[in-house]
Amino acid sequence: MYFTGITIAVMTFLTIGIWHPIVIKTEYRWGTRPWIAYLLVGLCCIVSALFVENIYMSSFLGVFGASALWGIGELFSQKKRVEKGWFPMNPKRKHEYQKIDKNETLCPVHHVRRIYATDDEDATDTRG
Repeated sequence: MYFTGITIAVMTFLTIGIWHPIVIKTEYRWGTRPWIAYLLVGLCCIVSALFVENIYMSSFLGVFGASALWGIGELFSQKKRVEKGWFPMNPKRKHEYQKIDKNETLCPVHHVRRIYATDDEDATDTRG
């Protein structure tokens, strides 16, 4: 029997699971400022995965790097979750948060401003 696929699947599951609390703790302690560190870690891991011959290590580096890059978006979404009151706010950084509507979506697609507006529409309307 071959356990490579199952081993990589478990490694992927654990790696993604580890990133969830990392994002929450990062946002609580430092806010969204460390997004650049997530970018650098992600890119370094992904590029490193291209040069590692061991399939397990290469897979781990690729998944870890992709999770770091995905964590950038999650870091900003986590800030929105804190603003909505779903997660605790760091009292030392209270000035960095703004109160938002509890019904506001976290999806970035629905916050895009329309580029083209008709005469009877306001160009700043958001989709939703």
